[in-house]
Amino acid sequence: MNLEKIRNFCIIAHIDHGKSTLADRLLEITWTIEKRDMKHGQMLDTMELEQERWITIKLQPVRMNWKGYELNIIDTPGHVDFQYEVSRSLASVEGALLVVDAAQGIEAQTLSNVYMAIENDLDIIPVINKIDLPAADVEKVTEEIVNLIWCSKEEIIPISAKTGQNVEAVLEAVIKRIDSPRVYSDKNPENDELKALVFDSQYDSYRWVVSYVKVFQWEIKKWDICHFLNTDKKIEALDVGHFSPSYVSDDKIELGSVGYVVTWLKTIQDAKVWDTLWKPANVSWPKAKPEEAKAIEGFWEAKPFIYAGIFAMDSSEYPLLKDAIEKLVLNDSALTVESSVSPALWHWYRCWFLGLLHLDIVKERLLREFGMDVIMTAPQVTYRVNILWDKLSEYSRLEAKLIENQKWQKVTQIMISNPEDLPEQGRYLSIEEPIAKVEIITPQAYVWNLMQLSQERRWIFKNQQFIDSDRVMITYELPMNELIWDFYDEIKSLSSGYASLNYEFLTFREDDLVKLEVLIADEKVDALAFICHRDQARTLWWKICKNLKETIPKALFAIKIQAVVWAQVVARENISALRKDVTAKLYGWDISRKKKLLQKQAKGKKKMKQFWKVSLPSEAFVNLLKK
Repeated sequence: MNLEKIRNFCIIAHIDHGKSTLADRLLEITWTIEKRDMKHGQMLDTMELEQERWITIKLQPVRMNWKGYELNIIDTPGHVDFQYEVSRSLASVEGALLVVDAAQGIEAQTLSNVYMAIENDLDIIPVINKIDLPAADVEKVTEEIVNLIWCSKEEIIPISAKTGQNVEAVLEAVIKRIDSPRVYSDKNPENDELKALVFDSQYDSYRWVVSYVKVFQWEIKKWDICHFLNTDKKIEALDVGHFSPSYVSDDKIELGSVGYVVTWLKTIQDAKVWDTLWKPANVSWPKAKPEEAKAIEGFWEAKPFIYAGIFAMDSSEYPLLKDAIEKLVLNDSALTVESSVSPALWHWYRCWFLGLLHLDIVKERLLREFGMDVIMTAPQVTYRVNILWDKLSEYSRLEAKLIENQKWQKVTQIMISNPEDLPEQGRYLSIEEPIAKVEIITPQAYVWNLMQLSQERRWIFKNQQFIDSDRVMITYELPMNELIWDFYDEIKSLSSGYASLNYEFLTFREDDLVKLEVLIADEKVDALAFICHRDQARTLWWKICKNLKETIPKALFAIKIQAVVWAQVVARENISALRKDVTAKLYGWDISRKKKLLQKQAKGKKKMKQFWKVSLPSEAFVNLLKK
């Protein structure tokens, strides 16, 4: 198809503003899917979890045909945790539909998505949705959009995606106001070098890895031999086609179009989402030089800073957990896992996530898709540690980067996710924690409450800006360790549900951080160790020691629970021993007989304490992780 007849665009909005509902109406109007074939709402949300929670987790492309034009649409998630999905979509299209709820107005994630769309130089079409609601205030939201993207009021399209009111105007605007695909060169036989951007990859049980691509140069035909430039993998395109929204096989994917390629690779890591699919021009494969090819620019790799441990409820279920996680990783490119072993909790996995919702989704998918009810530790963040270069040999297994500090001493930086990898006190210069830029949009009446909450979380106030006469956007710099626990819930509670939150990683910053460990009967429990601010250490671990005392069952000997900062015990609780009354059968005997029996019992308990080990039951671990 001619490039002038192709339009590629995506839908961006805050969560629950009607992206997927609008996509359904577009599919209906273009007869891509007939209304009788819609078994449920939000047809592009194919996962059961997406349909149940009414959220979009994975981006989903689909091709529509309207008045002789090929329209490739990508439905994107709206939650801040899946912002990486949005960035991949924006890099693959030329336009974006900005959807804003007529009753709620511009939210925090709306601003973030608009800024990314502007950075990618996209044509933005503003759309006001849900105009049929009684609480809709179209005039007010129109003013907000005009002030945000500096457009005219006539450019804003008011619609109701639920009823289909004025949705056809959106399709007309897409054709008129979004440019044809941006490509590297026209389809010229003299330059038939293929370059296609991989913006997503999925694992299919029958086709293995299927890559979603947008062609920037030449075209992809079935049986073409191609190369992934970043992973250095050679593949043969066993099948190519487009989405409608299921897979529809074609002979080729045209220049400027969006489609899929069946790679026949076995792991999704071999077809990474920011990679470039390349085929040499006019030469056979042995003569090609992939190292000389230039990859398509515009993508960035997701760097998850939140991690947590995953345990099986029963240690005997570890093989089942291992199989479930390996299969889950195939369909989640943002999930990173690492196996580990703990003396107290046996085999477990340390996993990295994009955010708390991502963590919750992974746990829910393990239960629904694989029947694995698992235990997850409290989420933590990744820290950066500065070590002198001559000490690096002791930590050579950790990734390091050589820098020069202000004193011209050679210093290396290592990333610490596992607190056990933190060097001993005195062997490092400083610890730096990740800082997030946090934007909160709230009604003016709740500003004071939210500022007090942020102050308790070691905030740095940066800016305050009025969006309209009633709503304010407050910008902070906040440690991510303070953000990932219950900050979002507290914001919703203090603002009666009206505030919205958006955050993004900003930088690493040095602070007074310490490593806290738990000793149960003088043995460390690796899964309960983490890094926190020194001011929080004593208060936090008094609570944890008391919680462990209540949940760990008694043994035949006394058990001590200690919270330790380096070599200093900051909190301690004792669990008394179960004691059999060995003198119950004695009556009227000499006191020396009683003492002899008690001494014999004490010697037995002492010997038992030396050889027995305390096992932390899964019930105790679950209770400890409850807020």
